[in-house]
Amino acid sequence: MDHEHEMLIKLANTRMPFGKYAGRLLVDLPEPYVVWFRGQGYPPGELGVMLASIYEIKANGLEGLLRPLVGR
Repeated sequence: MDHEHEMLIKLANTRMPFGKYAGRLLVDLPEPYVVWFRGQGYPPGELGVMLASIYEIKANGLEGLLRPLVGR
């Protein structure tokens, strides 16, 4: 399995670690919440990179690409 595929699997299965949506898969976060983070600034580190990726995925209507990877 290549690195990009592994990263997509991780992105599809990572849960929000804090806040109102703690425990929810990042891909299942409401779009306005993800947009809010974009405006306020993403948290540092890997979570911030993942939230930025989720923003781009949602903004381009690509959540369907991650759904088959949930639970893998």
